[in-house]
Amino acid sequence: MESVRVADIMTREPVTIGPDTNLLQCAKKMVRKRVGNLLIVDKKRLVGFVSEKDILWAIIKKSTKDLSKIKAVDISPKKIVTLKPTYTIKQAIERMKKAKFEKLPVVNNKELVGIITVKDILNFHPELYPELDEFAKIREEAKKLKRIRKIKKIKKGICEKCGKNDILHESDGMLICEFCRNL
Repeated sequence: MESVRVADIMTREPVTIGPDTNLLQCAKKMVRKRVGNLLIVDKKRLVGFVSEKDILWAIIKKSTKDLSKIKAVDISPKKIVTLKPTYTIKQAIERMKKAKFEKLPVVNNKELVGIITVKDILNFHPELYPELDEFAKIREEAKKLKRIRKIKKIKKGICEKCGKNDILHESDGMLICEFCRNL
């Protein structure tokens, strides 16, 4: 595993888009190519990364805008974790664990040369499954903790408008139930 490099097992031609590609086009390309993410490239240079989650976020947060008017580069994270093709598989796994990503772009001299995924690593080294499975479990536990913290913030009590005992939301300085909030 020490002698195997990222360049040896990475996907050499990842699915890419240009920086001006809109989210509707991104979604269509993801479905057509059966991928969960697209790398944003401008003249062979990696400038961004857009995933299914990013598109869902845009639908929820920017639902008033048409998806065809939002550019992929506008919702792409500003900092992108990358790997060099000369990294070993062990270094790639460590970087994935630290960044909490299952896929990382591979960049050489600021140019995109590929992408490596957990699936690529498992196909090459199936004996690594227990270690990567542990990584997935840790990530799932972190998500559970986040959900629990969110639930603890939910207030239950008597609605200040209708008097119903329910989950309350703060609105205009009052604690009201979902029904009253939607009125």
